[in-house]
Amino acid sequence: MENEGKVYGAMPRIGAKAPDFEAMTTAGRIKFSTYNKDSWVIMFSHPADFTPVCTTELSQFALEKEFFTKHNTRLLGLSIDSVHSHLAWVQNVKKNLGVYMDFPIIADLDMKVAQQYGMLHPDESETAAVRAVFFIDPAGIIRLILYYPLNVGRNMEEIKRVLVALQTADDCKCALPVNWKEGDKAIVPPPKTLVEVEERIGREDYEMIDFYLAKKEI
Repeated sequence: MENEGKVYGAMPRIGAKAPDFEAMTTAGRIKFSTYNKDSWVIMFSHPADFTPVCTTELSQFALEKEFFTKHNTRLLGLSIDSVHSHLAWVQNVKKNLGVYMDFPIIADLDMKVAQQYGMLHPDESETAAVRAVFFIDPAGIIRLILYYPLNVGRNMEEIKRVLVALQTADDCKCALPVNWKEGDKAIVPPPKTLVEVEERIGREDYEMIDFYLAKKEI
């Protein structure tokens, strides 16, 4: 393959510390570890400014500002464009759609941050970041990663769902089943001993499917 053997930065992993960096953004120069302090961060890349799919995505992030604020989450965008391009695009979207994308957007012309976060997938493009989404907790740990190709937009409802799921799982020390949404029951951790098996049998506060699979209200 043409791109075989080329190195474009390590791919971050769930559970790893998010790489720290300093970069110029539409909100000025930021240091990620400071921006991430005491809050969650959803960091996402887009292929290019002034493109249709990206415009629909980032304007939707902006429209959900109240939701993310409620859930103690800061947004941070990125593309391999200049800060001047970002500023012009923000003003263009505000003028044409009435949506103000006032969260920071990283100007990553040298591709340094994109490489740190594995946003460049050479079989897709060597010069445009794919549609990556990183969920990073207040401790700076990467908790969930989503990747989308250049030609398919992200699902905002899924992004909101998994953010709430991550925060709920942390708060309640529980696991969450398939298609979980806020208000649904959580999974009770499976028993590790025969005593724990006996203890859960007949519990009225559990929805028992079997001894290893039970749900509870949270």
